[in-house]
Amino acid sequence: MNAMHIDSIDLNLLRLFDAVYRARSVSRAAEALGLTQPAASHGLGRLRLLLKDALFVRAPGGVAPTPRADRLAVAVQAALGTLEEALNEPDRFEPADSRKTFRIHMSDIGEGRFLPLLMARLGELAPGVRLETLPLQPAEIAPALDGGRIDFAFGFLPKVRDTQRAHLLKDRYIVLLREGHPFARGRRSSRALLDALQTLEYVAVRTHAETLRILQLLNLEDRVRLTTEHFMVLPAIVRATDLAVVMPRNIARGFAEEGGYAIVEPAFPLRDFSVSLHWSKRFEADAANRWLRQVIRELFAET
Repeated sequence: MNAMHIDSIDLNLLRLFDAVYRARSVSRAAEALGLTQPAASHGLGRLRLLLKDALFVRAPGGVAPTPRADRLAVAVQAALGTLEEALNEPDRFEPADSRKTFRIHMSDIGEGRFLPLLMARLGELAPGVRLETLPLQPAEIAPALDGGRIDFAFGFLPKVRDTQRAHLLKDRYIVLLREGHPFARGRRSSRALLDALQTLEYVAVRTHAETLRILQLLNLEDRVRLTTEHFMVLPAIVRATDLAVVMPRNIARGFAEEGGYAIVEPAFPLRDFSVSLHWSKRFEADAANRWLRQVIRELFAET
């Protein structure tokens, strides 16, 4: 078998390969790179001829890599990451003087829980640094990190793969009720408490799949009386009604400290989860990325 010389490969073809591999779709890769789909398909065809391998085959919802593509992806991603870092010197970051904008995927409930402390710390350390939150669908997060569209993703993201990550804290889902709600009175066994959930009516959040999944597993979908788009409207609704909401305990405790709420902790399926910080391996060595990672970990990581 004849060896292939590096001169035979156009760097743009490797970028295209990387985008298709991450997106598992030629059309989504083309969109991310600002190409037309015919141009992307043509480029992928050239690379297939050069490497004498199909690289990707049709699969539900897009394409799947061949074994050769899986092996090649490791080297291509490392090479592109090294090149990206080299082209984005300097490698120093001065937070006190910087006016950099960091973009972070974070849900509305994450914004309420983490942004106040983070912004207060940035005000002390880097008063010119700005943050923008950009909530994305789970399938969009890894490509957005790799492409530099966002710098970090923050939260419980079990469907996000192929990222660097740091565990921050553990949490669990509970039921939040208004203070004085009859359901919160008295003690029940763990089994009796789960069974009694059938007597409640619920408000659910459309964008938070895990809480919806818990309601489905407990056969409580028919007990959902209100569905909203955002978590942060829930405290006012719960406080004014007999509706219950399944939500993270750390967030609920913040509401309960202000008074007017009660917390119940049933032994839900899937109730325990971890909050993590995600970033791209391509920006692992970036000085600004490293700095904000450290700030976030110092603020929120459990010891």
